[in-house]
Amino acid sequence: MLGLDRNCTEVQIRAAYRMLSKQHHPDVNNGSRDAVAQTQALNSAYEILSDAERRESYDSELAEAEKSVRSKVSTKDRNITEEIHLRLDEFFRGTTRDVHINDPGNPNGREVYELVVPPATAPGTRFRLPRDDGGFVAIRVRVLPHFQFKVRGTDLRCDLKISFRVAAQGGEQMIKDVFGSMLRVKIPARVARGEIIRITGEGLPRARGGRGDLLVRVMYQPEVKITRRAS
Repeated sequence: MLGLDRNCTEVQIRAAYRMLSKQHHPDVNNGSRDAVAQTQALNSAYEILSDAERRESYDSELAEAEKSVRSKVSTKDRNITEEIHLRLDEFFRGTTRDVHINDPGNPNGREVYELVVPPATAPGTRFRLPRDDGGFVAIRVRVLPHFQFKVRGTDLRCDLKISFRVAAQGGEQMIKDVFGSMLRVKIPARVARGEIIRITGEGLPRARGGRGDLLVRVMYQPEVKITRRAS
Protein backbone atom coordinates (compact mmCIF):
# COMPACT_ATOMS: atom_id res chain seq x y z
CA MET A 1 0.00 0.00 0.00
CA LEU A 2 2.87 2.36 0.86
CA GLY A 3 4.91 1.24 -2.14
CA LEU A 4 7.94 0.24 -0.07
CA ASP A 5 10.34 -2.69 -0.10
CA ARG A 6 9.89 -5.33 2.61
CA ASN A 7 13.26 -4.37 4.13
CA CYS A 8 12.42 -0.67 4.45
CA THR A 9 13.22 1.23 7.68
CA GLU A 10 10.82 2.94 10.10
CA VAL A 11 11.96 6.33 8.80
CA GLN A 12 11.07 5.32 5.23
CA ILE A 13 7.69 4.02 6.38
CA ARG A 14 6.89 7.28 8.20
CA ALA A 15 7.98 9.42 5.26
CA ALA A 16 5.98 7.46 2.73
CA TYR A 17 2.91 7.52 4.96
CA ARG A 18 3.05 11.30 5.40
CA MET A 19 3.52 11.93 1.69
CA LEU A 20 0.67 9.62 0.62
CA SER A 21 -1.65 10.87 3.36
CA LYS A 22 -1.33 14.42 2.08
CA GLN A 23 -1.77 13.27 -1.53
CA HIS A 24 -4.94 11.25 -0.88
CA HIS A 25 -6.49 13.33 1.93
CA PRO A 26 -10.23 13.87 1.30
CA ASP A 27 -9.88 17.63 1.90
CA VAL A 28 -7.66 18.02 -1.16
CA ASN A 29 -9.73 15.61 -3.28
CA ASN A 30 -13.16 17.20 -2.85
CA GLY A 31 -14.14 14.52 -0.33
CA SER A 32 -14.27 11.79 -2.99
CA ARG A 33 -15.09 8.25 -1.92
CA ASP A 34 -11.88 6.96 -3.48
CA ALA A 35 -9.84 9.42 -1.42
CA VAL A 36 -11.63 8.36 1.78
CA ALA A 37 -11.01 4.69 1.01
CA GLN A 38 -7.34 5.34 0.17
CA THR A 39 -6.86 7.26 3.41
CA GLN A 40 -8.43 4.48 5.48
CA ALA A 41 -6.22 1.89 3.79
CA LEU A 42 -3.10 4.01 4.37
CA ASN A 43 -3.94 4.41 8.06
CA SER A 44 -4.47 0.66 8.42
CA ALA A 45 -1.17 -0.12 6.68
CA TYR A 46 0.73 2.40 8.80
CA GLU A 47 -0.71 0.99 12.03
CA ILE A 48 0.61 -2.45 11.11
CA LEU A 49 4.03 -1.43 9.76
CA SER A 50 4.81 1.04 12.53
CA ASP A 51 4.33 -1.65 15.20
CA ALA A 52 7.30 -4.03 15.31
CA GLU A 53 5.36 -7.11 16.44
CA ARG A 54 2.47 -6.58 14.02
CA ARG A 55 4.92 -5.95 11.17
CA GLU A 56 6.78 -9.18 11.93
CA SER A 57 3.51 -11.11 11.93
CA TYR A 58 2.43 -9.42 8.67
CA ASP A 59 5.76 -10.23 6.98
CA SER A 60 5.46 -13.86 8.09
CA GLU A 61 1.92 -14.19 6.65
CA LEU A 62 3.02 -12.52 3.41
CA ALA A 63 5.96 -14.91 3.06
CA GLU A 64 3.67 -17.92 3.55
CA ALA A 65 1.23 -16.59 0.97
CA GLU A 66 4.02 -16.08 -1.58
CA LYS A 67 5.34 -19.56 -0.85
CA SER A 68 1.87 -21.01 -1.46
CA VAL A 69 1.58 -19.16 -4.78
CA ARG A 70 4.97 -20.43 -5.90
CA SER A 71 3.95 -23.96 -4.92
CA LYS A 72 0.73 -23.72 -6.92
CA VAL A 73 2.58 -22.44 -9.97
CA SER A 74 5.16 -25.19 -9.64
CA THR A 75 2.43 -27.84 -9.31
CA LYS A 76 0.57 -26.49 -12.33
CA ASP A 77 3.75 -26.66 -14.39
CA ARG A 78 3.93 -30.40 -13.65
CA ASN A 79 0.48 -31.12 -15.08
CA ILE A 80 0.51 -33.20 -18.28
CA THR A 81 -2.32 -33.91 -20.73
CA GLU A 82 -2.20 -37.01 -22.96
CA GLU A 83 -4.44 -39.23 -25.05
CA ILE A 84 -4.56 -43.00 -25.47
CA HIS A 85 -6.31 -44.95 -28.22
CA LEU A 86 -8.02 -48.22 -27.29
CA ARG A 87 -9.56 -51.02 -29.32
CA LEU A 88 -13.35 -51.20 -29.40
CA ASP A 89 -13.48 -54.31 -27.23
CA GLU A 90 -11.30 -52.66 -24.54
CA PHE A 91 -14.02 -50.11 -23.82
CA PHE A 92 -16.28 -53.03 -22.87
CA ARG A 93 -13.81 -55.32 -21.13
CA GLY A 94 -11.49 -52.75 -19.58
CA THR A 95 -7.72 -52.72 -19.74
CA THR A 96 -4.60 -51.65 -17.84
CA ARG A 97 -1.71 -49.57 -19.13
CA ASP A 98 1.61 -48.44 -17.67
CA VAL A 99 2.23 -44.71 -18.07
CA HIS A 100 5.93 -43.85 -18.31
CA ILE A 101 7.06 -40.24 -17.81
CA ASN A 102 10.63 -39.15 -18.51
CA ASP A 103 10.75 -35.58 -17.18
CA PRO A 104 14.27 -34.05 -17.06
CA GLY A 105 12.96 -31.62 -14.43
CA ASN A 106 12.10 -34.45 -12.03
CA PRO A 107 15.03 -35.08 -9.64
CA ASN A 108 13.70 -38.57 -8.85
CA GLY A 109 14.10 -39.74 -12.44
CA ARG A 110 11.66 -41.72 -14.54
CA GLU A 111 8.07 -42.05 -13.31
CA VAL A 112 5.76 -45.02 -13.88
CA TYR A 113 2.05 -45.00 -13.07
CA GLU A 114 -0.72 -47.52 -13.60
CA LEU A 115 -3.73 -46.50 -15.66
CA VAL A 116 -6.75 -48.72 -15.01
CA VAL A 117 -9.57 -48.37 -17.53
CA PRO A 118 -12.58 -50.16 -16.01
CA PRO A 119 -15.10 -52.17 -18.05
CA ALA A 120 -17.93 -50.20 -19.73
CA THR A 121 -15.84 -47.04 -20.14
CA ALA A 122 -17.25 -44.46 -22.56
CA PRO A 123 -15.07 -42.96 -25.30
CA GLY A 124 -13.75 -39.54 -24.29
CA THR A 125 -13.55 -40.43 -20.58
CA ARG A 126 -10.73 -38.63 -18.76
CA PHE A 127 -8.56 -40.17 -16.06
CA ARG A 128 -6.36 -38.18 -13.67
CA LEU A 129 -3.23 -39.82 -12.25
CA PRO A 130 -1.52 -37.87 -9.42
CA ARG A 131 2.24 -37.50 -9.85
CA ASP A 132 4.52 -38.31 -6.90
CA ASP A 133 5.91 -34.79 -6.39
CA GLY A 134 2.79 -32.80 -7.26
CA GLY A 135 0.76 -32.24 -10.38
CA PHE A 136 -1.07 -34.91 -12.36
CA VAL A 137 -1.31 -36.71 -15.68
CA ALA A 138 -4.71 -36.23 -17.37
CA ILE A 139 -5.36 -39.00 -19.90
CA ARG A 140 -8.30 -39.07 -22.29
CA VAL A 141 -9.31 -42.37 -23.90
CA ARG A 142 -10.21 -42.38 -27.57
CA VAL A 143 -11.11 -45.08 -30.08
CA LEU A 144 -8.49 -46.71 -32.25
CA PRO A 145 -9.58 -46.58 -35.94
CA HIS A 146 -11.37 -49.77 -36.97
CA PHE A 147 -11.60 -51.37 -40.42
CA GLN A 148 -15.36 -51.99 -40.14
CA PHE A 149 -16.82 -49.41 -37.77
CA LYS A 150 -16.66 -45.64 -37.60
CA VAL A 151 -17.27 -43.96 -34.26
CA ARG A 152 -19.55 -40.97 -33.66
CA GLY A 153 -19.71 -40.32 -29.94
CA THR A 154 -20.96 -43.62 -28.55
CA ASP A 155 -22.67 -44.65 -31.81
CA LEU A 156 -21.04 -46.99 -34.30
CA ARG A 157 -21.53 -46.75 -38.07
CA CYS A 158 -20.91 -49.38 -40.70
CA ASP A 159 -21.94 -50.25 -44.27
CA LEU A 160 -23.92 -53.33 -45.29
CA LYS A 161 -23.83 -54.38 -48.94
CA ILE A 162 -26.89 -56.28 -50.17
CA SER A 163 -28.25 -57.40 -53.53
CA PHE A 164 -30.88 -55.36 -55.36
CA ARG A 165 -33.30 -58.29 -54.91
CA VAL A 166 -33.00 -58.09 -51.11
CA ALA A 167 -33.40 -54.33 -51.38
CA ALA A 168 -36.61 -54.81 -53.35
CA GLN A 169 -38.15 -57.64 -51.34
CA GLY A 170 -36.68 -57.06 -47.90
CA GLY A 171 -35.32 -59.77 -45.66
CA GLU A 172 -32.62 -60.40 -43.08
CA GLN A 173 -28.84 -60.06 -43.32
CA MET A 174 -26.05 -60.87 -40.87
CA ILE A 175 -23.17 -58.61 -39.87
CA LYS A 176 -20.44 -58.93 -37.25
CA ASP A 177 -20.66 -56.87 -34.09
CA VAL A 178 -17.70 -55.40 -32.15
CA PHE A 179 -16.95 -58.79 -30.57
CA GLY A 180 -17.00 -60.69 -33.86
CA SER A 181 -20.36 -62.32 -33.16
CA MET A 182 -23.07 -62.34 -35.82
CA LEU A 183 -25.84 -59.78 -35.53
CA ARG A 184 -29.15 -59.98 -37.43
CA VAL A 185 -30.25 -56.92 -39.44
CA LYS A 186 -33.82 -56.65 -40.76
CA ILE A 187 -34.01 -55.07 -44.20
CA PRO A 188 -37.35 -53.43 -45.08
CA ALA A 189 -38.73 -53.93 -48.58
CA ARG A 190 -37.88 -51.25 -51.13
CA VAL A 191 -35.14 -49.82 -48.95
CA ALA A 192 -33.29 -46.87 -50.48
CA ARG A 193 -29.59 -46.83 -51.15
CA GLY A 194 -27.80 -45.09 -48.28
CA GLU A 195 -30.74 -45.53 -45.89
CA ILE A 196 -29.70 -45.93 -42.24
CA ILE A 197 -31.04 -48.79 -40.16
CA ARG A 198 -30.63 -48.11 -36.45
CA ILE A 199 -30.01 -51.03 -34.11
CA THR A 200 -30.56 -49.78 -30.58
CA GLY A 201 -28.07 -50.63 -27.84
CA GLU A 202 -25.35 -52.12 -30.04
CA GLY A 203 -22.94 -49.18 -29.85
CA LEU A 204 -20.23 -48.26 -27.33
CA PRO A 205 -20.72 -47.77 -23.58
CA ARG A 206 -22.23 -44.47 -22.47
CA ALA A 207 -20.90 -42.43 -19.56
CA ARG A 208 -24.18 -42.68 -17.64
CA GLY A 209 -24.85 -46.31 -18.41
CA GLY A 210 -26.25 -48.22 -21.32
CA ARG A 211 -24.87 -48.25 -24.84
CA GLY A 212 -25.09 -46.16 -27.96
CA ASP A 213 -26.62 -47.46 -31.20
CA LEU A 214 -25.30 -49.21 -34.27
CA LEU A 215 -26.14 -47.32 -37.47
CA VAL A 216 -26.07 -49.56 -40.53
CA ARG A 217 -25.97 -47.87 -43.92
CA VAL A 218 -27.52 -50.02 -46.66
CA MET A 219 -25.51 -50.18 -49.88
CA TYR A 220 -26.46 -51.96 -53.12
CA GLN A 221 -26.16 -51.66 -56.88
CA PRO A 222 -29.49 -51.23 -58.70
CA GLU A 223 -30.12 -53.64 -61.53
CA VAL A 224 -29.44 -52.08 -64.91
CA LYS A 225 -30.50 -53.66 -68.22
CA ILE A 226 -29.71 -52.21 -71.62
CA THR A 227 -31.85 -53.34 -74.53
CA ARG A 228 -31.99 -52.48 -78.22
CA ARG A 229 -34.90 -50.37 -79.38
CA ALA A 230 -37.27 -51.98 -81.74
CA SER A 231 -37.01 -50.40 -85.22
